[in-house]
Amino acid sequence: MTRVLLSIFLLFSVTLGWSQVETEVYLFDLEIKEGKPLLTNPKNISNNNGYDNQPSFWNDDSILFASTREDQTDVLQFNVKEGSTTKWLTYTKAGSEYSPLRIPGKNAFSAIRLDVDGLQRLYAYNLQTQESTPITDLKIGYHVWYDPSTLIATVLTDNRMDLVIVDVETGTHRIVHKNVGRSLHNIPESDLVSFVGKKGEKWEILSLNPTTGEIKKIIDTYQNQEDIAWLGTQTIITGFNKELLRLDLDECAEWETIMEFNQEEINNISRIAISPKAKRLAFVAEGSPAKIIQKQVEAFNNRNLDDFVSCFSENVRVLQFPDEPMYQGKSKMRENYQRFFENVKTSNVKVVNRIVLGNTIIDEEITKVDGRDGHQVAIYQVANGKIQSMTFIFPDGPLTDAESIVQEQLDAYNKRDIEAFATTYAPQIEIYSYPNTLNLKGRANLEQQYSALFENTPDLHASIKNRIVIGNKVIDEETATINGRILEAIAIYEVENGEISKVTFIQ
Repeated sequence: MTRVLLSIFLLFSVTLGWSQVETEVYLFDLEIKEGKPLLTNPKNISNNNGYDNQPSFWNDDSILFASTREDQTDVLQFNVKEGSTTKWLTYTKAGSEYSPLRIPGKNAFSAIRLDVDGLQRLYAYNLQTQESTPITDLKIGYHVWYDPSTLIATVLTDNRMDLVIVDVETGTHRIVHKNVGRSLHNIPESDLVSFVGKKGEKWEILSLNPTTGEIKKIIDTYQNQEDIAWLGTQTIITGFNKELLRLDLDECAEWETIMEFNQEEINNISRIAISPKAKRLAFVAEGSPAKIIQKQVEAFNNRNLDDFVSCFSENVRVLQFPDEPMYQGKSKMRENYQRFFENVKTSNVKVVNRIVLGNTIIDEEITKVDGRDGHQVAIYQVANGKIQSMTFIFPDGPLTDAESIVQEQLDAYNKRDIEAFATTYAPQIEIYSYPNTLNLKGRANLEQQYSALFENTPDLHASIKNRIVIGNKVIDEETATINGRILEAIAIYEVENGEISKVTFIQ
């Protein structure tokens, strides 16, 4: 977290498939207009700090999902017709419940319970009495009911999941496919169940006839996204980053975007569910990556080592800009910060500026460690609700009037003045994609490339949404208009001898 950490470290040193990522459940009204799905009336129906996931519809007006409270995960019911009320359906102190599903023909639901003793089993819960009874001794990962006595489920085997058909009445089961995903669905108006096969490099959406055991390929998933839902017999819905997409099998068309969500709080859409009569759609989205960054800042300031380390992935990389390794791995991070907290009496980080672009967060931080003031920038990259890398920029470069030369090049860019623009750059200018992919070298090449851009783009214009200056580096959050399109990027400029010597773009 702090610059002083590096020198202090040197001084003192001569599972389940459910990742507890902070997520929310969103609900929409759904209708078909001109043959295409239309989503309206959005609601965040979980609105809860912590893990909210795995929605499934009890009926068109009621939805179940797993939600965290009091350090465990229980099943919550949301009722649209009853004034959008919620009701807890479980409170099992012996464990947590996941993946609730209505059991066909019964006033009951099934859920997977992870008990505190490590046992993972599928239970049936009476909706009225909340009493639970085990359904099978198999270690079920995910499941779907084919009929009241037949389950299609995944069973955890080594480091994969295998697809099984379970006869609940006899207690027997048979494996029908190996290495599958979590998305299991009854295909509407058919006797088939869909699942995702992961044997090949490209994941496939497959169908299973539970009666005959026949398996057929339907189509490839969209960029190996395993969460899908069926809107009728021929339309598949999936999520990717901040988009919902559909594929119409009748038309043999390509995947097309239904809706794109620009809100900061909706990321990595997954776990899509559609109500029985296709009146409503729900999905799960990860919160803003900025939330996990803020959590680790607060944990650092509270000197809470467990909360701090929990924000990072197992193989987190800690670097000095652009890609000089400091150390790697959560265990090493815990060791380093434990030593830091033991040897430093007071430490505090104050975020004075923050840039957010997708899963990249850049914080300008003022630090105070045992009375010593510091200034640094941290670049965080977040995936699956965890910080994957943390890269520090320190004010170590030569003292220059970096901001003025960067502003000069921006003004020339907007005037499309290629001569004035090019002269702000060093003869051996290097332009990179973050962290270290070289895209262009030399002022002559830069002049050639940007000359064409200036000549062919009459609406060319860039503006700065946010700016951080640290030492000889200027970090700009930029928006650019190019031929009617608005593009967003972060540019890190490095200035030496009054010229821009290097630019690194994050997009």
